[in-house]
Amino acid sequence: MLKTYAISLAAGALAGFIYALIDVNSPAPPIIALLGLFGMQVGEHLLPLAKRLIHRQPVNLRWFRHEYHHKIGDTTPPSGDKAS
Repeated sequence: MLKTYAISLAAGALAGFIYALIDVNSPAPPIIALLGLFGMQVGEHLLPLAKRLIHRQPVNLRWFRHEYHHKIGDTTPPSGDKAS
């Protein structure tokens, strides 16, 4: 769990560094903050998708539900729903 906090702190420091580089005060204006959050979500979800495509595994709705349903809805997938 400490590793998660350290990574979060490092990511926040990196964001602050980037804000300083582009001369944006923190907290960022709403559109910049929303674009940053969107970028974080895209980045988080592209890695599993890219791994799956590289290994030539199918990307279908069943895989999507298994991979992301618990992250989006904060509940676990039904027990009969297995990744294919």
